[in-house]
Amino acid sequence: MTTPKIILTCGEPAGIGPDIVLAVAAKTWPAHLICVSDRDMLGARARQLGLDITLTDYTSTDSPRAHVAGELPLVHIPLHSPVIPGCLNPDNAGHVLATLDYAVELCRVGECQGMVTAPVQKSVINDAGFAFSGHTEFLADATDTEQVVMMLTAGDLRVALATTHLPLSEVPRAITKERLERIITILHQDLQAKFGIEDPRITVLGLNPHAGEGGHLGHEEIEVITPALELLKAKGLALVGPLPADTAFNPEVRENTDAYLAMYHDQGLPVLKYAGFGDAVNITLGLPILRTSVDHGTALSLAGTGNASASSLEAALSLAIDSTLRTMQ
Repeated sequence: MTTPKIILTCGEPAGIGPDIVLAVAAKTWPAHLICVSDRDMLGARARQLGLDITLTDYTSTDSPRAHVAGELPLVHIPLHSPVIPGCLNPDNAGHVLATLDYAVELCRVGECQGMVTAPVQKSVINDAGFAFSGHTEFLADATDTEQVVMMLTAGDLRVALATTHLPLSEVPRAITKERLERIITILHQDLQAKFGIEDPRITVLGLNPHAGEGGHLGHEEIEVITPALELLKAKGLALVGPLPADTAFNPEVRENTDAYLAMYHDQGLPVLKYAGFGDAVNITLGLPILRTSVDHGTALSLAGTGNASASSLEAALSLAIDSTLRTMQ
């Protein structure tokens, strides 16, 4: 069996990203793990957490091999300022972005088969003067991808988003027939390619309460969402909706759904995070590379304490490995 190379980024160095990456490195994995981070910071955090992790130099000539517990091949990208766990420093925002750029490039050239990201702190990156709205948008720009789709998974529950990090007042204008057609097509194709679902069944939520209630509570369902779904159904896609969001997750609908499409961030994700917070995975669909991530933030108060759970990063890594093995076979 071919062994994939997966590159890990630590995200915000003052948060729990380094902690959970080190916790992952302490276990065996059927993939060649590579980390891009600052060597001194990562070594200091390992000592603080009482983890015996040997950091080795990674080179592109290294042959793929299964990860050995307690070892972590590393690409060193230096920090600009020393890190105090729990204390944000805008000086290190450039370091965070540089690690993402490096990971993307290794995936773009085919040296790595996927990247798994620990959480970043968007606010401190913006405070440093960088325009940054999130990993999803950053990766779209970095790979020249016109349309990407954010999807979170928790077990067999999958929720994709038609819009991501937008103020709620801007969501209705962003929901267009063309956008929905692109997003649903990407969702359909990646459910096939990355999850091995031959004929994906996608349930689409309405934008308004009661899915507009026949036009009495809004017209987006009638004028935008339904026409987009009808066009795609005519192409053979298995779509249901638009359904009211407050009843779309009942057991009967879930049993016949491989993935949901929510119209905005806080419409679908509260349900998913309630179902599997700490074990859910964020995956960016539509990219020319594979990227998975955790379902949580930087948890600054837990950094360096040994109390941070690595379960979501482990789930993200497992999904990345499973997906790459499926495509490599």
